[in-house]
Amino acid sequence: MQKDDCFYLGRIVKKYSFKGEVLAKLDTDQPEIYEHLDAVFISVKNSFIPFFIESSQLHKSDLLRIKFEDVNTEEDADYLIKSELYLPLESLPKLEGNKFYYHEVIGFKVIDKKFGEVGIIKSINDSTAQALFVIDRDQVEILIPMNDEFITKVDRNSKSIHVDTPEGLISLYLD
Repeated sequence: MQKDDCFYLGRIVKKYSFKGEVLAKLDTDQPEIYEHLDAVFISVKNSFIPFFIESSQLHKSDLLRIKFEDVNTEEDADYLIKSELYLPLESLPKLEGNKFYYHEVIGFKVIDKKFGEVGIIKSINDSTAQALFVIDRDQVEILIPMNDEFITKVDRNSKSIHVDTPEGLISLYLD
């Protein structure tokens, strides 16, 4: 399994007990989905290693308390602090309707209700206050906020996202 075949689940943030348990901060809106995992991949010192889970449970809503097999001491747990957790892409729950994973829509065509075909999504910029579609239109970069009010339809079959953006937003990038 390669890192490219996986999605980022979260990061181990601290030790929980002297028996090697750790707390992981999950990067998800639905942490309960990942409460009873069997295994995860951990990026440790430039290696990508599968770790089997003895037990896990939610701790204070967005933290997952994990006891890994063969991690039995504080020293073992110390080695894992700040390590990133990953799961295979195929283990992601399927989303329907207008919900989507960022990686899923890369390469999708964006079609605006008024403007028509805008271009192809080349990436998602989520480093701003509001995530943005980064769209390529003949080497011109167009940014459209990923606002639920703008997204009218996600069509996985035709690999397109239909939007209804405010008047002038797209032409702002083309003038």
